[in-house]
Amino acid sequence: MDLSLIAQSAKKASIRLAAADTKKKNNALKAISNAIKQRTNEILEANKLDIDKATDEKISVALLKRLKFDEHKIKEVCHGIENTIGLDDPEGKTQYAIELDKGLELYRVTCPIGVIGVIFESRPDALVQISTLCLKSGNAVLLKGGTEAANTNQKLYEIINEATLKAGIPENWIQNLQTREDVKAMLSLDKYIDLLIPRGSNQFVRYIMDNTNIPVLGHADGICHVYVDEQADIEMAIKITVDSKTQYAAVCNSAETLLVHKNIAKKFLPQIKETLEAKGVELRGCEKTRTIIDIKAADEIDWATEYLAEILSIRVVDSIDEAIDHINTYGSHHTDAIITQSSTLAAEFMQLVDSANVFVNASTRFSDGFRYGLGAEVGISTNKIHARGPVGLEGLVIYKWKLVGSGQIVADYAGKNAKPFTHKKLKKDFQV
Repeated sequence: MDLSLIAQSAKKASIRLAAADTKKKNNALKAISNAIKQRTNEILEANKLDIDKATDEKISVALLKRLKFDEHKIKEVCHGIENTIGLDDPEGKTQYAIELDKGLELYRVTCPIGVIGVIFESRPDALVQISTLCLKSGNAVLLKGGTEAANTNQKLYEIINEATLKAGIPENWIQNLQTREDVKAMLSLDKYIDLLIPRGSNQFVRYIMDNTNIPVLGHADGICHVYVDEQADIEMAIKITVDSKTQYAAVCNSAETLLVHKNIAKKFLPQIKETLEAKGVELRGCEKTRTIIDIKAADEIDWATEYLAEILSIRVVDSIDEAIDHINTYGSHHTDAIITQSSTLAAEFMQLVDSANVFVNASTRFSDGFRYGLGAEVGISTNKIHARGPVGLEGLVIYKWKLVGSGQIVADYAGKNAKPFTHKKLKKDFQV
């Protein structure tokens, strides 16, 4: 079927889905969770086909980790769906209400964006998270996963599509695209697709951004930093650095660079070296770092690299200002953390670091839609648009202005005898 026709059918479905009430959407989400649990064996079999093929093709360890969709991951996504059910419906919320004149009331009310196109690599759990968030927020979705996960993605799509049709959700609200040609075709469908969310390599995301007129939400890199200030608690700093790097290295919110204040470096660096190397992490350092600990040399490329692996670059800095400057120069505006006992320096760091997520005394791995209580996420945005950081339900709605009158015309409010507007704020939700 021609992709433009698929997108057109999704657009029509999105209009009907936008009118679905919360109860219907939640019932459909529950049906998805139940169906995934009931058909776990089918999903595992499909994922094994993808894992075996990927292993034969010798894809990277990082991609292989993302591709794996085992019983643990299935439990996680089902738990995420159940959390999404418990969240408030973001659609139909009155954000602003004002009386323009007696009997003439203006409201700003949230509504779905429409059709979301999501292009992602490797992770089948992303398909479940994205589709369920789109459903709850009333959006249709076109999904294009990586070919390495083709069998798993197709099986999950079939399960979700069948479950939601039985629950009364409009047909064609979800579509699974399978060819590489579909990606190029999507980029030209600005008539039907309202937002693109690419999840992949820097090069891939840049390609999407440079070749479409459709608004793009997302991030290209996850070059995240941990800065250990001179007033840091060393035990805390070791614990947070290790978690930020090793809890799961193949994801965008793992730390790639460690910055250490010169006044704490001699005490901290030998301890963190011993701990990280025991966990199999390769360390690379600047000249100052290498005068304190014996590790490989880091160069300019390392500061701008998202490793997605057990590699960490280290730089000793003279001040918090130098740390902030390094982060704003080489970082990807994703997630950065400071370890310090000084509330003054913590506040300075959070104010001046230009990132979507800025933490004090906490692991960068907390940067996640589920951990933020958003249910799940369709991705993390480093853009400065309507949604930034982990994008959950609220990032998938926009708003429309609704004006309710009682026969008013503009001519009465113009000219020599113009009627004045009252512009009185209202404390009530939209109603006709």
